[in-house]
Amino acid sequence: MKLMIVDDHQVVRQGIANLLRSMLPAVAITEVENGQDAVARYGELRPDVVLLDMGLPDISGLEVGRRLRQRWRGAAILFFTMHDELPMVRQALDVGGLGFVSKSCAPEELAEAVKRVAAGQPYIEHPIATRLAMNQERPVDHRLRDMTQREMEVLLMYARGESLGGIAERLCVSSKTVSNHLAGLKSKLQVSSSVELIHLAVDAGLIRYGQLEEARRV
Repeated sequence: MKLMIVDDHQVVRQGIANLLRSMLPAVAITEVENGQDAVARYGELRPDVVLLDMGLPDISGLEVGRRLRQRWRGAAILFFTMHDELPMVRQALDVGGLGFVSKSCAPEELAEAVKRVAAGQPYIEHPIATRLAMNQERPVDHRLRDMTQREMEVLLMYARGESLGGIAERLCVSSKTVSNHLAGLKSKLQVSSSVELIHLAVDAGLIRYGQLEEARRV
C-alpha cells in the first residue's frame, strides 16, 4: 500500500508515519508538507490513500481534495484533522473524501481507516458518523450549514490571519472578490464585524485559540 501524508507539521507527519509503519508493515509512506506539492506529486506517486489535513499553510485541505478528485477521479482521500464540526465533515465528503477521522482518534482506528479507504470503502470515525446519522449539531453549527466550499475556505484563511491579498493569491481571484465573499459571509452568518466573524470561527471549532493568537502576532 502506498500512502501520502499531507500535513504542514513535521513532527506530526513523522509521528503518524512511524505509527502507521508499525501497524501496517507493508505500507510505503511519502510525506508532503503543503497542498500545492500534494497536487503536484500525486500523479507521479499515485498513492492508494491520501491522508489529508485540512489546515494547510497554502491552500486548504478542502481545495486539495477538490483538485485531486477533479484530475484523478479515483483518488482515495482520508481527511485527518483536528476539526470535527459537522459542517466541515460534510464539506470534506462533498469534495470527494472517502473517509474522515479526527486527530484525537485511537491509533487503531486510524490504521483501520487507512486500510478501509485503501480498499475503496468509506470510513467515518464512529462518534462523528453517529452525529451525522442523528444530525446532531452544536448550537453554532446551524449558521455554517449552508456555506459553500469557497466560503468555508475564505473563512478559514481569514480567521487564521491571512490578508485579503494573500487569500486572493492562493485562490487565484481578485482582492475585490475576496472582499465580496467576506461581506457575503457576514450577512449569511449574521455577524456585523470581522471580529465577530473570527470569533464565530473559533466558537465553531474551525480554528484554535492558539492559531488566533498566532494570527494576531503576524
